[in-house]
Amino acid sequence: MAAAALATGLAAGSAGCSSPAPASRPSAAKGRGAAAHLSPSASPATGGPATGGPSAADQALSSFALLPAEGPGYLAPGSDPRALPGDVLIADEDNRRLLLVDPQGRIRWQFPGPGDLPPGHVFGPPDDAFISPDGRTIIATQETYDTVSLIDIATRRITARYGHADTPGSAPGFFSHPDDAMLLPGGDLLLADIMNCRILLLAPGPWHIIRQFGTTGSCFHGPPAHFGSPNGVFPLDDGNFLVTEINGDWVDEISLRGHRYWSVHPPGVAYPSDACQVSGDRYLVADYSDPGQVVIFDRAGHALWRFRPAGRQALNHPSLALPLPNGNILVNDDHNDRVIVIDPATNRIVWQYGHDGVPGRGPGYLDNPDGVDMAPPGSLLMTHAATMGRP
Repeated sequence: MAAAALATGLAAGSAGCSSPAPASRPSAAKGRGAAAHLSPSASPATGGPATGGPSAADQALSSFALLPAEGPGYLAPGSDPRALPGDVLIADEDNRRLLLVDPQGRIRWQFPGPGDLPPGHVFGPPDDAFISPDGRTIIATQETYDTVSLIDIATRRITARYGHADTPGSAPGFFSHPDDAMLLPGGDLLLADIMNCRILLLAPGPWHIIRQFGTTGSCFHGPPAHFGSPNGVFPLDDGNFLVTEINGDWVDEISLRGHRYWSVHPPGVAYPSDACQVSGDRYLVADYSDPGQVVIFDRAGHALWRFRPAGRQALNHPSLALPLPNGNILVNDDHNDRVIVIDPATNRIVWQYGHDGVPGRGPGYLDNPDGVDMAPPGSLLMTHAATMGRP
């Protein structure tokens, strides 16, 4: 459809359905990614049918010791639970916690809980969180804390941490505003290191850099040798990755061998955050601005759809737009303290958890939610497991 400013309102719908960084200086960003749906009867490792017994996706979901599904939930009025096809993992940054919320708006799992952290330890504010391809680990990136933590879901323990807490740097073992760390099927860790203007591929045992794209401290568009403050590296269906650059408003497709296939400006976007693939030549990006927007575009730079509400429903620094298998779009609207689902067929917000611009910690409240992922089987890395990996 033609790009246009679209009005919106929170209403029950059908189930089918900071300022930009200057070019001369890197700036931290907020943003996350998207995934296609994987049927519960499919194997996430191969995409083929399961051979019997519980699927890997079912086993992954069972890793969560879910709280009882009781009560009416805490959705905003007018929300339709059918709009969200599964539980959503929310990185509730300023509350320093991870939540698993079901379509009815009930908290089913939370980290950290009492006894989850050793005495004297703190959980740095999670900027985003993704579930690993095998569904057993959550990768939480703590951008403003300059660390990445791996959390074993079943044992509720942080099993590894890379970076130095609240100490940015570029030497081995240091990050400066890491963003969107993703665990690949082979165990390697891929992430964007925003302020260092580089993309890193790390291997475990002990963690060490095995590949770097971009030149540390050289912050301008010129992939793969240079990147202008990259804030996301998301998997594509073809096995390559989509990089988002804040400076200059760029999105690039690259391989893990460092080949750039194309670059484009997301049309009309001031501060691009974590572009991801919807399907084929259709890509989705959030504009981390006030007022913000969500845009679908193609690699020629044409806007195919734009969600830019005005007035009371205006977005305020949205950082992730994630396409859902039912055609809807999941968005964390950071500074409005809410996670929403948009029906692009009606251009309405049809599901919301959180209160507009009212931060809080109690049931139904969020405080600067800055990342989302669907629970298995629709989680980002599980649905891309068959095509991701070290070349």
